[in-house]
Amino acid sequence: MSLAVGDAAPDFSMPASGGRTASLATLKGKPFVLYFYPKADTPGCTKEACAFQEALPQLGKLGVEVIGVSKDKMPPIEKFAAKYGLTFPLASDPDTKVAEAYGVWVEKSMYGRKYMGMERATFLVNKDGVIAEIWPKVKIEGHAAEVAKAIAAL
Repeated sequence: MSLAVGDAAPDFSMPASGGRTASLATLKGKPFVLYFYPKADTPGCTKEACAFQEALPQLGKLGVEVIGVSKDKMPPIEKFAAKYGLTFPLASDPDTKVAEAYGVWVEKSMYGRKYMGMERATFLVNKDGVIAEIWPKVKIEGHAAEVAKAIAAL
C-alpha cells in the first residue's frame, strides 16, 4: 500500500447508490470513511456493509460520512443497497482508478491462481482531506466499532 497516514487523500468522483455522486470535492471540510470491498452481496461484504449501517447513527453524531467502494457496476450495487437497507452511498469504481489511487487494487491468489482484485481496506480521512488512519486487509468482525473508536479520537 503506497498511501500512509498523513498523506492527502487522492481525489475521486464516482457514481453512487441512490443517484448520488461520491466525490472528494463534496466532502471538503468533513471527515469521512472510505472503505473498499471486493463484491456486492457476498457474505463478507454484506456483513461489513451491515455493520457500517448499524454504526451510522453513532458515526453521524460524530459528523462522519461513510462511503463503500467496489468494482461492481451500479445495477448490482443498487440491488445490494436496497436488499439490506443500506442508506450510505455505495460507489462504483468499474475501471478501478480510485482503488489503484488508494493502493487497494492488488494481486491476489486463490487455489494457486493469481488475479487482480480489491483488497478489503478502510481509510479514515479527516476534515482537512488528510488520511488519519488506514486499516489494510480488514478483518470484518468488530471493524466498524474499531473505526468508530478512531473517529472519536479525531
